[in-house]
Amino acid sequence: MFEAHGVPVLPGEVITDASEAEAVASRIGADSGGVVVVKAQVKTGGRGKAGGVKLAKSAPEAATAASEILGMDIKGHTVHRVMIAAGAEIDQEYYFSLLLDRSQRTLLAMCSREGGVEIEKLAVERPEALARVHVDPLVGIDAEVAARITAEAGFEEEERDAIAEVLQHLWRVYEQEDATLVEVNPLVRTADGSIIALDGKVSLDENADFRHEDHADLADQGASDPLEARAKEKDLNYVKLDGNVGIIGNGAGLVMSTLDVVAYAGHDLGEQDGVTATPANFLDIGGGASAQVMTDGLDIIHSDEQVRSVFVNVFGGITACDEVANGIVGALEQLGDSAYKPLVVRLDGNNVEEGRRILSEADHRLVTLADTMDGAARQAAELALNPSR
Repeated sequence: MFEAHGVPVLPGEVITDASEAEAVASRIGADSGGVVVVKAQVKTGGRGKAGGVKLAKSAPEAATAASEILGMDIKGHTVHRVMIAAGAEIDQEYYFSLLLDRSQRTLLAMCSREGGVEIEKLAVERPEALARVHVDPLVGIDAEVAARITAEAGFEEEERDAIAEVLQHLWRVYEQEDATLVEVNPLVRTADGSIIALDGKVSLDENADFRHEDHADLADQGASDPLEARAKEKDLNYVKLDGNVGIIGNGAGLVMSTLDVVAYAGHDLGEQDGVTATPANFLDIGGGASAQVMTDGLDIIHSDEQVRSVFVNVFGGITACDEVANGIVGALEQLGDSAYKPLVVRLDGNNVEEGRRILSEADHRLVTLADTMDGAARQAAELALNPSR
């Protein structure tokens, strides 16, 4: 992506099998004295500290490094791919990032002459070493803005022009790829004076996916949670967590609050037989609570073997509670015997009495109605500790 927009990078190839490493390293390292860097391809920071980035001075060393890194677990991410990149004779390391500053409703460029370090630590301990320049999104980083960034970061006069040119190319990445973050750490000056983006991180705005069909190719399917992948196919806002109480709600704020009250209830109840009740997922059904949406949501949650109970927490607004209740009844009918985990349902808001009446009359063996959010959370937590109750 950087290369496509003119950002100077070193050559590199991604492999999935350590047996390919030696041949690739021989080819990639031909112009760097045989020196290559083997990098874990996982979407998280701290790879180097975790042992996921290794310098190799020969092709056999690269093969050994690749075999050590492939299969590693780095912050919960299993390494399925590694990049073998050419080595560089680094003279100086810098830092640059461009991101969406929501608090100021604009873009923020951050730049420092001190890269390759924990930038968060630098920002706290020596904030004067990190230049912060707000960028007008309608202007972007042109020559004038780039010159201001390099000046405020304290670069020497003789190096500013070369760095400013790279910053303008990084702006093109941000703008043309619809990014919310473009970060380079380190941006380096090599012994011959070249400026190179040695390592980078990019976050893309999924709301702009319709403009970028090629972005789908960037997804690491091997690293995706299978339940999250299934939920995405059904257009559900689902995030897998590590607990045992499945959560369904309408609206992100309500679902976040539901996670909290379930966690509090589980803490109050304490551990039983080595089990503590905690949230198993985030699932926001938004404004749609049709039978199909509820079926899809319950199907995903039932597929999570860790889930022992389900808490459906809905505040009727645009979607009335009777629609939600009909959706739950219809979902349970569609799922049939595949639905076996107890549900605690709390309804409130628009047409709540009718919604509760529908569920009461359905009298499904798995459904328990609760009046309050806290009470429902406690019931769901208790069921997670004793699902056969």
